[in-house]
Amino acid sequence: MNTPKNLKYTKTHEWLLEEDGVYVIGITDHAQSELGDIVFINLPLADSDISTGEALADVESVKAVSDVISPVTGVVSAVNEELADSPEKLNEQPYEAWIAKVRDVTETEDLLTAEEYEAFVQSEA
Repeated sequence: MNTPKNLKYTKTHEWLLEEDGVYVIGITDHAQSELGDIVFINLPLADSDISTGEALADVESVKAVSDVISPVTGVVSAVNEELADSPEKLNEQPYEAWIAKVRDVTETEDLLTAEEYEAFVQSEA
């Protein structure tokens, strides 16, 4: 399992990278492997308010449709529009294929380090 040490993680299998107060959010390598081939993503709208624990986006794979849960409360400042035409990038490069960037963050979910996330994934197995 690929789990970069510089990122934070959630128990719902999203990753976060904080850059100057803006949080970049995507799905983990574990999530994409469990989903299988991703064929569609419903992206959030730029400038929309999001809340911790609510759906930020949803991804459709050959197996199922799954929500991407927002690990933060804030405002969507950017959306990775490239994923609309190439959702498979989430499978190919899960840590480069970010979904959204969020600014004005007022709350974050309890975030895990890479080591804590790996232990959590193994406990679910």
